[in-house]
Amino acid sequence: MDFIRALQDSFIEHASHSNKCAMEAYMKHKFEFYGIKSPERKMILKKAIKNHKAEVFENCRTIIKKLYLLPQREFHYCAMEIMDEFLKKNYILDDIGLIEFLLITNSHWDSVDFISKHILGNYLLIYVNKTEEVINNFSDSDNIWLHRSAILYQLGYKENTNADILFRECRKHSSSNEFFIQKAIGWALREYAKVNPGSVLKFVKYNSLPSLSRREALKHFN
Repeated sequence: MDFIRALQDSFIEHASHSNKCAMEAYMKHKFEFYGIKSPERKMILKKAIKNHKAEVFENCRTIIKKLYLLPQREFHYCAMEIMDEFLKKNYILDDIGLIEFLLITNSHWDSVDFISKHILGNYLLIYVNKTEEVINNFSDSDNIWLHRSAILYQLGYKENTNADILFRECRKHSSSNEFFIQKAIGWALREYAKVNPGSVLKFVKYNSLPSLSRREALKHFN
């Protein structure tokens, strides 16, 4: 595809060895990088989209998947950003399959957190009646990143948060020994506490949570 080739050529042109080493070390060497920092990467992506907008618009889902299967992490970030920009208000029901693919492929906190909040969260605002089915399927899986997404997808919901689902998911995974699950529980509760502090305090008080989750949840309370 012309768009992907153009994006790849630009990344190669702007690659930085020193940034690459630092970024790969920061991500514990889980992924390859070109060494392009976020502001520059977004400018490169914006230019590539501008030059190939029709191609991206007509083949959006295919491009997203192809980018996500490339080794360099910059492509994964671009795939997520393209999905958020082009599909945000245009999700179709079957896009949950693509969302799950992104969550379980090349997974780490940096991708899963963005997808959970900006992509899964927005998808479920459109298909509200699918929320219980999707979240239950993710929560009952054996994949910790799907568990994390089930806990975090409401991060942007604020006063529209479904507290029953939030508390249920936090309680359900409270026995997990996974750092990223314990952290997610605390983060989700802390965010909800911004609009409903009393209910979060009550939940933390009457439920057995890992110490990390408890500390994160109560971080902004005196």
